[in-house]
Amino acid sequence: MTYEARDLNLTDPTTGYLHFVLYTEARLGIASSSLNAEVSIKRELPHVEEWLSRLERCEPNAMHCTLVEPQRIPSLFRPCVEDGKDSSAAVRGSGCTCRRTFYDPEFGLPVVGEHFKHAGTGGTDQWTYQTYAPLELRPDDTFSRFIVSCGLFWARTENGLLSILPQRNALGYNIGYNGGGPHALAAYLTQVADTDGENTAAGASYEAAHPALVAWTQSSAADRGTNELTVQDIKAMQRG
Repeated sequence: MTYEARDLNLTDPTTGYLHFVLYTEARLGIASSSLNAEVSIKRELPHVEEWLSRLERCEPNAMHCTLVEPQRIPSLFRPCVEDGKDSSAAVRGSGCTCRRTFYDPEFGLPVVGEHFKHAGTGGTDQWTYQTYAPLELRPDDTFSRFIVSCGLFWARTENGLLSILPQRNALGYNIGYNGGGPHALAAYLTQVADTDGENTAAGASYEAAHPALVAWTQSSAADRGTNELTVQDIKAMQRG
């Protein structure tokens, strides 16, 4: 399959998962994204509540099934213990191992929330969310700020919308060491800065990465707390 950067915006928030490309191996029971990278998000991390606040509950569909292991698919259809103590997801009356399904109305992407709650009081009660990163911001969006916090990577548009940073499958981002993840992130930030936030398509080639941005993404400074950079901050780093 060949494509250009302009072809990468494969989701349409007005119609749902339009032209979402899947990779499947029926013999092995595999069904996952071919292009969009999968992202795992814990609720207690910074910026997550802002993202969660816009998600909308929905019935499970085929796209949600690609975000869980095949043997866990039935859990998408079981109510939370909070909705009924007789749920098959309930554990000893008050614990829970259910999943809830959502979609992001801004990008039309599926989200699965996994609940892990110990029975009784005072134990673990946490939600973790699986979703896909967009391949590009929305057609009229301009990239304004890059945010990295606790291993999650976000973009904020000029209109203030918070988005998971566009990312290609098999080109994962990372920081704080000498490797492919920091290099992929530096290449993406280079592309954003060089186009004044206009080209937000994921998949920038490693060769395009500016050396100053590679040095930053590989450094301990990038991996310290929460970093927030405007496009102008990134361009200043390129100038040295």
